Amino acid sequence: MSETKPPFAVLAEDHDKVRVLTLDRPAKLNAFTANGYRVLADHLDRAAADDGVAVCILTGSGRAFSSGVDMSEMGRPGGSTELGAQFDPLLHSLARFPKPLLAAVNGLAVGFGATILLHCDVVIVDERAEIRMPFVALGTAAEAAATWLLPRLVGPQYAAWMILSGSPVSAADAVSTGFARASSAPGEVLHDTLVVAQAMASHSVAALMANKRLLRDGWADRIDDTWQREKAAMASLAQELGPMGWSAEPG
Repeated sequence: MSETKPPFAVLAEDHDKVRVLTLDRPAKLNAFTANGYRVLADHLDRAAADDGVAVCILTGSGRAFSSGVDMSEMGRPGGSTELGAQFDPLLHSLARFPKPLLAAVNGLAVGFGATILLHCDVVIVDERAEIRMPFVALGTAAEAAATWLLPRLVGPQYAAWMILSGSPVSAADAVSTGFARASSAPGEVLHDTLVVAQAMASHSVAALMANKRLLRDGWADRIDDTWQREKAAMASLAQELGPMGWSAEPG
């Protein structure tokens, strides 16, 4: 790439049978590029295929978990097309990840930085973290099958409030509504999530995978169908709102 801004990296570190994947673009609040989507999908696919990995954790470096898509990618020639082409394989990997997937939300989680959490089996948040789904304010539709996953997680009314208002959700509210499992003291979220992950990893990988498969039976197809409808809504809004709206791409 010819860009001078920091590239998107994902760091992988194993703690016995737990693999920690760290979104590592802190200068840009871990905002995703098209290459970032591809890199994360590759890491997830490798963790899924590695017999030595029982549990995987997603976290971020710096003060954000992820601020979503890098908006500067939308403005460069071909940027939106590249984002769309790389997002679908990542969503496919997330929807079909066969092992426990945990999130240690170390800070701000916006857009896809928030909706990716819906694909995690257990979410733990730093007590200073904030979650936002700003799709309405951006003139676009929610993505990553959030319109199906979020009501299942927090109930239809709170899901409607999160998506239709775009208001920030505190760590305390994330826990009280079931969006997250627990909160951690400042700076301790990865440690606390590792404790949970290592307890899971003490069990057989086969048993973990079998039970996750049962818990999420039929979800992948429903995620695919919902995402197709969300993409169609994005495209319709982009056409209707023109320059006032956002792009028909995820993020």
